[in-house]
Amino acid sequence: MTQVAHPPGYPARWEADVVLRDGSVAHLRPITPADAEAVHRFHAGQSDESIYLRFFAPLRRLSDRDVTRFTNVDYHDRVALVATVHGQIIGIGRYDRITPTTAEVAFNISDAYQGKGIGSVLLEHLAVIAWEAGVEEFTAEVLPQNRKMISVFSDAGYEVDRRFEDGVVTLRFKIQPTERSEAVRLSREHRAESVSMHSVLFPDSIAVVGASRRTDSIGHHILSNIQAGGFNGTVYAVNREAMEVLGLHSYAKVSEIPEEVDLAVVAVPAEEVPDVVADCARAGVKTLLVLSAGFAEAGPAGQELQTRLLAAARGAGMRVLGPNSFGVINNHPAVRLNASLAPELPPPGRMGLFAQSGALGIAVLASAARRGLGISVFASAGNRVDVSGNDFMQYWIDDQDTDVVGLYLESMGNPRKFSRIARRLASTKPVIVVKSGVSSYGVPPGHRARPTRVRPEAFDAMLRQAGVIRVENVHQMFDVAQLLAHQDLPKGNRVAIVGNSDALGALTAEACISWDLEVAHGPVSLPSEARGEQFAEALAAAFADPEVDSVVTCFIPPLVTLDEEVASAVRDAAAAGQKPCLATFLGMRGVVERLSGTREDGQLRAVPAYAMPEDAVRALAAATRYAEWRARDRGVPVRPVGIDREAAEAVVERVLAEAPEGRRLEPPEVTELLGAYGIEVWPSVPVGSVEDAVRAADGLGYPVVLKSVAPSLRHQPGLSGIRVDLGSAGQLREAYATLHDRLAPLAANEFVVQRMANPGVSCVVRTDEDPLFGPVVSFSIAGPPTELLGDIGHRIPPLTDVDVSDLISSVKASPLLHGHRGAAPVHRAALADLIARASVLADNLPDVASLVLNPVNAHPGGVDVLDAEIVLSAAPRRKDPGRRSLT
Repeated sequence: MTQVAHPPGYPARWEADVVLRDGSVAHLRPITPADAEAVHRFHAGQSDESIYLRFFAPLRRLSDRDVTRFTNVDYHDRVALVATVHGQIIGIGRYDRITPTTAEVAFNISDAYQGKGIGSVLLEHLAVIAWEAGVEEFTAEVLPQNRKMISVFSDAGYEVDRRFEDGVVTLRFKIQPTERSEAVRLSREHRAESVSMHSVLFPDSIAVVGASRRTDSIGHHILSNIQAGGFNGTVYAVNREAMEVLGLHSYAKVSEIPEEVDLAVVAVPAEEVPDVVADCARAGVKTLLVLSAGFAEAGPAGQELQTRLLAAARGAGMRVLGPNSFGVINNHPAVRLNASLAPELPPPGRMGLFAQSGALGIAVLASAARRGLGISVFASAGNRVDVSGNDFMQYWIDDQDTDVVGLYLESMGNPRKFSRIARRLASTKPVIVVKSGVSSYGVPPGHRARPTRVRPEAFDAMLRQAGVIRVENVHQMFDVAQLLAHQDLPKGNRVAIVGNSDALGALTAEACISWDLEVAHGPVSLPSEARGEQFAEALAAAFADPEVDSVVTCFIPPLVTLDEEVASAVRDAAAAGQKPCLATFLGMRGVVERLSGTREDGQLRAVPAYAMPEDAVRALAAATRYAEWRARDRGVPVRPVGIDREAAEAVVERVLAEAPEGRRLEPPEVTELLGAYGIEVWPSVPVGSVEDAVRAADGLGYPVVLKSVAPSLRHQPGLSGIRVDLGSAGQLREAYATLHDRLAPLAANEFVVQRMANPGVSCVVRTDEDPLFGPVVSFSIAGPPTELLGDIGHRIPPLTDVDVSDLISSVKASPLLHGHRGAAPVHRAALADLIARASVLADNLPDVASLVLNPVNAHPGGVDVLDAEIVLSAAPRRKDPGRRSLT
């Protein structure tokens, strides 16, 4: 791709690759003077009607003066974006500021690309850019017959005011993001990304580039697997040297194939891939599945190849799965696609699987096959240069053939977007995640991921917040999946245990207790000589017990009854009982196949069998926690009143203008910034002498606190650097003298005086801006719980009121807030409001690298922020920036 010199002030951060309504990709970027000739070509290609609707006149050719004015903008008061495919302009969107807070907006979309949502994407990006520049309202003039453009504005989720005058419709609307406009944006993103996966999973035609007659080659295996799988579309072999491969005529290039190709499977050496991508672009291929290795995982040269691959594919509007992918499988009978290297295929089923590396793909599919767990879709993203698990989750949200989703993630490129999509998917389908690590050290070579400072506890909290079930390994993932795929969700945590061994029953009960499950029935242990009808009666009683939500059965070989009779009794009881059932059969081979049965509603359900009771109970606990999350009220987004975002942004801009790398804010700056978000910090007066301390106390009012602010003593447990409840000048003088003498070597004259707070519980509220995760909000009880025990809760904004409440309750020391040992409970609503304000601040202001409110004194009458620290640092663009963009 040719690099063009950008004009001064060119905002490269506005560039974005976006998925259009039809699943293809377009590139958005700011316009430049170098686009003049391209604008002329774009205009010349438009129909007379489109020209008239845009300019209200039949301007068959734009003057050079007009084009110069269109392409020379200042990127502040006059902004224009172009959408391109194959380097050609397919759409232009612009705004011109007409008052300090109002701008006129206009669009021009290529006739050949209308109906693909380009105008909506341009409006979305222009609105974010304008809002950041201080524009509050857009206005547009549209001819009444231009219904498509009117719908671009009316369907965007804004409150649009229309006026008709002199034959023109004038539209005005506020561009501040609203709940409705955000919902529209996310819905469009979901539809587009879901559609883009259709060409991966439901191609009508496939070209295998690198198809070979050598039986040991990847290309040979892929083509053979596609044919053996019974693919219902058309398959083409591409090989420069062979005339025929596996009975198919071979083409030298994809561009020589006479028909359109939806999916190109690339299995050639890495150095040949750029030429293949360029040829696929010329042929109009929709999606690339790149199995070739030797890219970023192989070193700097491979990284350069990978960068070229992505740029070329996106420039041509193609999505890329890979490189270094293991392939993709779709068991849907309409397509029967096996474009993978899997030596063994699992049967068709209701579970969608996503993995990244090939080795894990083999492990995941082999494990599913051993358990007989059917798969609907499997995909491996390899180096995840473009298509990721987020894209497949978007697809699975609407996929009627997938009931359970399993993800094996070695890295995560956009956790905020993952959390958002996973929460939506998990609200209807279980999402089970195996994650190998969250630190930058855990990112495999070749994966695009920023480093992160987030602790594993924060990552786990993000998954819980999104309703995702996290497990430790593939074995546990399938333990949970086979339960969720075949049984109903538990309605509670009450468990019945039925078996024929006291020891096994006790082991199962202990496992239940350790996972916070209540044993409400049993353990029932039948005698070893029990007959089939006794097993059936015991199981029926467990399922019929109204105090039971789930049944765990655990058996050893009976002395009298046949193993098969026991398995049949479990199957029949589970089918009739309408409650989740899990089974363990120790030493009883050949009974698992008897565990499938048909319920009264006609659905086939299999009772999942486990090697040990602990495995069954762990899976049941995961399913129970998920069911509890799914049944809960999700809450509403927190929107505290009295927030002045513009005032806070002014503080940030002022500080970063004088200190571009950022710095710690001074106390007055902290007070000003927090005040804009309705957070009041108690004043503390620095004092350099005992007389200064007395004057400060007289101004604040007694009683007061005298404390050292020396860094070496700050937030240390105990009262070694503080004296409290000083009710008079005499007490203050005595305290000052004592502290000054004791701390002279460490903190001479580094004191402040502050009003004495009400008795309460000291808490810590913190936010941190992480390069990968974005803002992270933390809460803890101050002192040893935070500093020694690491008892800290975390959540990822944006938060709901339920998220905030969960955050407060998540720390083990939270009972201290609720009247521990006779103390009065704190004002929890005031504490929640403070956390909500801090979370919104962190979400709004990415340049706030860290915010620490410590201590926050929570008491029955409210909360008081006694001290606060803020560090600013110019932040990189977030991975989920509030406008559609592939990252």
